[in-house]
Amino acid sequence: MIIDGEGLVLGRLASTVSKKLLSGESITILNAEKIIISGSKEWAYNKYKQRVDRASISNPRDMGPKYPRRPDDIFRRTVRGMIPYRTATGRKAFKELKVYVGVPKEFEGKEIQQIPEAQPKNITKSIELGKVSTLLGSKF
Repeated sequence: MIIDGEGLVLGRLASTVSKKLLSGESITILNAEKIIISGSKEWAYNKYKQRVDRASISNPRDMGPKYPRRPDDIFRRTVRGMIPYRTATGRKAFKELKVYVGVPKEFEGKEIQQIPEAQPKNITKSIELGKVSTLLGSKF
């Protein structure tokens, strides 16, 4: 299943994708940088900045925890939090998720599925995942 993430809400899309992954489907997400986070720009930036800082300041060595800055990795991490990735079924399901920034050439012209439950409803403030990643210092 190929899904275009442009204009879809992060949490709603991640929960739908996690359910489909656990049922055994293979899912590809395109345009991860255009997925939106509902809430103000300041709130979203502070939330992810706090996670990145906690991961890098608490333990400056190469050990974890690590938190991603790229939009595709942030989406993967969000989905990972919604599946039991420490079990065999969760690891197998998580390996079936592919996330891309933009649209690679191999997916141009292929059938893209719509996720109606991930569409924004009554959202007044939002920011794209790509903008949050840029503010965190990501170069994608």
